Amino acid sequence: MNLPLSSTELCAIKGTATPKNAARLTPEQITELHQHLPSWAVNEVNGTLQLQREFASDNFVVAMAFAGKITDIAEASDHHPALLVQYGSVLVSWWSHSINGLHLNDFVAAAKTDRAFVSL
Repeated sequence: MNLPLSSTELCAIKGTATPKNAARLTPEQITELHQHLPSWAVNEVNGTLQLQREFASDNFVVAMAFAGKITDIAEASDHHPALLVQYGSVLVSWWSHSINGLHLNDFVAAAKTDRAFVSL
């Protein structure tokens, strides 16, 4: 798999739902992609690797507006994150449910999430 080399290149990829027969990213691929999204953590949650990032916001209205932008990203790619929206923050978790792990689609979605946050 030829991996994109920047956040900009990741944003240029059209996101899609991850097929059930897709291969999970290898640890080496995760490391390579993760260097381009350093604000995201790769965490294991209940045995599944996930990309997670908490975004600070000024208030609940701004947090909800950001969650709405993430909804647009998710719907455009048929790829959906877990969101925890609270006063002052939004915790975003991307992973591919269909393969119970990380796929290129998760890094694409994370890069697009970063871009959406900057445009708030």
